Amino acid sequence: MIWKTVSPSHGDIIRVRVSFYYHYGIYADDDTVIQFGLPDNSGTPSEDISVLVTDINTFSCGKLCETGVCEKSEKKKRFSGAETVLRAKSRIGERGYNILENNCEHFVYSCAFGKEHSFFDKFKK
Repeated sequence: MIWKTVSPSHGDIIRVRVSFYYHYGIYADDDTVIQFGLPDNSGTPSEDISVLVTDINTFSCGKLCETGVCEKSEKKKRFSGAETVLRAKSRIGERGYNILENNCEHFVYSCAFGKEHSFFDKFKK
């Protein structure tokens, strides 16, 4: 995935930088970003973090968002934008957040590709 500061389209994976990490979501429109938790979950018990809907301003916290652009090899594996949004919406309210095994990045890749993935996966034993 290549990250660009371009306007997202329906079903795109978007991310925003939050201090030393990125927070990910699925863009439906400016009023609907589906995400696992908020950009800054610090101080929130993991059992209280859920998949939720916010607008783009709440998601971005006033910062620039980046849009994930699939590389050629990824395009064949990716669901359509409409299917990605449907998959994300079906998970609203879901819990079970874990920074290493079930985070916002796992969520968006699962919605877009049907397979979880995260930068943190390389730290698992």
